[in-house]
Amino acid sequence: MANGIHVSHLDFPALIAREWLAANGIGGYASSTVAALNTRKYHGLLVAAMAPPARRMVLLARVEETLATDGNRFSLANSEYPGAIFPQGYHFLRAFNSVPFPRWAYQTDGGTVEKSLRLLHGENTVVLTYTLLGGGKPLGFELRPLLALRGIHQLMQQWNGRLAAESRSAQHYRVPATARTPEVFFAHTGSFEAGSNWYLNNVYRREFERGYTGMEDLWSPGIVRFTLAPGQPVHFICSSDPIDLDRTLERADWQGTQNNFVIAPSPSDGATRHIAAPSADPAFDALLCAAGQFIVAAPPDGTSDKPGEKSVTCIGNYPWGPPSARAALIGFGGLFLVPGRFGDARALLLSLAAREEHGLMPTAFPEDGSAALYDGADISLWYVNAVWNYFRYTQDIATLRRRLLDVVHRIIDQYRNGTDLGIATDSEGLLLIRATGLPTTWMDAKAGDWLLTPRQGKPVELNALWYNAVCIAAELSERYGSPDRAADLAAYSRHIKEGFNRRFWNETAGCCFDVVEDHGADASIRPNQLLAISLPFPALSLERHARVVAMVRERLLTPRGVRTLVAGDAYYMGRYEGNVVSRDRANYNGSAHPWLLGPYVTALLRVRGRASAARDEAKAALAGCLDYITGDGLGNLCELFDGDSPHRPGGAVNSSCAVGELLRAYAEEVLDLCPTMPFAVNLQLLEPTVSPATPPVNNPA
Repeated sequence: MANGIHVSHLDFPALIAREWLAANGIGGYASSTVAALNTRKYHGLLVAAMAPPARRMVLLARVEETLATDGNRFSLANSEYPGAIFPQGYHFLRAFNSVPFPRWAYQTDGGTVEKSLRLLHGENTVVLTYTLLGGGKPLGFELRPLLALRGIHQLMQQWNGRLAAESRSAQHYRVPATARTPEVFFAHTGSFEAGSNWYLNNVYRREFERGYTGMEDLWSPGIVRFTLAPGQPVHFICSSDPIDLDRTLERADWQGTQNNFVIAPSPSDGATRHIAAPSADPAFDALLCAAGQFIVAAPPDGTSDKPGEKSVTCIGNYPWGPPSARAALIGFGGLFLVPGRFGDARALLLSLAAREEHGLMPTAFPEDGSAALYDGADISLWYVNAVWNYFRYTQDIATLRRRLLDVVHRIIDQYRNGTDLGIATDSEGLLLIRATGLPTTWMDAKAGDWLLTPRQGKPVELNALWYNAVCIAAELSERYGSPDRAADLAAYSRHIKEGFNRRFWNETAGCCFDVVEDHGADASIRPNQLLAISLPFPALSLERHARVVAMVRERLLTPRGVRTLVAGDAYYMGRYEGNVVSRDRANYNGSAHPWLLGPYVTALLRVRGRASAARDEAKAALAGCLDYITGDGLGNLCELFDGDSPHRPGGAVNSSCAVGELLRAYAEEVLDLCPTMPFAVNLQLLEPTVSPATPPVNNPA
């Protein structure tokens, strides 16, 4: 059963290694392990976005449930304290499934109890429901809520502030805000006995493994008591807002009857619609569901010209990533276009367009709600690529001509003439970055002032994106802008391509240099060069594609992603583990990233063609991640895997780049669900004459 586990054969370490996640559409989420034991400070049953989609806080960390029958008590909960797991409710756990929402089945002497968790979409509200299945006599049931009441990156410690639950009605309670904690509400269908208690020294083992502090104190307002009668559910609700018990339960029940697939309305100009609906393919459906969790509502920003059109953003990864423009744009095709989220795609593009500064797009939006960060040289170029793909799917000519094409031109002009972050072009039209001490590409790990993957100079993927962006601007200008500008950009793109193939090709290795500098080049074998083949307008000359794809397949490809550095390199780190510096070094020096399978599969089919045998090879390359998301990943696709076998999962539990690119590649390349191109590509842009000259090799530390 996809995203389901029969747990009787799994030991405790296996149960806490598998993590589930549910999102509420405004940045909040719920997440923990199959055993319902929190191993991260980011785990919680209600992690609320207090200023959607930012300022996320762990409100309800966990609950402790106890069944009582014939004088016996059975705890269903699991908690870790220094040197002890207590209680150990996982002994009674028999099954778990994350679809359509997290559900557990517990078997005790008193009978089988089903537990479910439902987040209300668009609200910071969680509904926990317990049902005694089958016949038998009623059971006593107790639930103790344990609250953290702190930001997701913090930990709570016992303090002397006044925390107490105030009754608003017989079944509705409020915990007032204090100088340190937010207001929170809970409701239930049982009876509540107040009793303020601190549960000290809760251990989060993954935080200790990651080199962080991992112990906190949780506060409980008391115990909720129920009688579990066969087939009659009982409920506990927690929220950041006052709770209407009947309305909340009605909404939760209605939500449970809906599917997680998007039916896209036709664009107003009558363009062909692309609809994602439930299919007979579990992997495709799992990717669609996962993609929907990253798209979240954002405060209106006045960028839309359509009444009622919302503003959206994209969470970079769960559980700790803030909204990220880079992640949204890298995963754009799979997150927005394949599922048919054309309105959301348009809203995102318009929102980012309004934030363009000196040709730069924002990289990310901090968790605390402060001003957007502008520290990525690649973001604007990914944006131009997203505009192209949006138009490819929707043929939304009106939005392109009125709102997007001018932004594309500003980006090209600013980059061409030089802008912030030390972005400039050289005499060959190649793009270089000279931002001292600042990581400006997707390989952005940094420890203090130490760039763990230094890429100053002319990175190969940045120049592949640059060439692609100039070609897109030329093609769109020819059709919907200025013919004179189109001619200039077309000529400039040919100039860039000549320089790219002259400077980046490493004939000895049969692949591209990773970074070219004024007096040398970094010959490290990395996957960034795949973008020089896989983007709509490939910068690398056609006759060189096959050699690069073969090299990636033989030396970088793993069953779960593409390594960020070839094994055997002096800087290769095959295991993502240890403290934050060790992990960040491994992140881009050997870890296998699933999102890179997207460019790899596209490049593969450009070399092999689109016959069934080639698509079978592409599907085989994706199979490890498809199996993961429908199996141990429980509907999530993690940020990375170890470069070394057995390729353990690591990084964030659910990555928007990984999900987006896997879904795009699977839909477009394997299932052949590509939309028809709205116009023919100008082939004159693609193949200028190539000079064989190469720069000297310098493999810097």
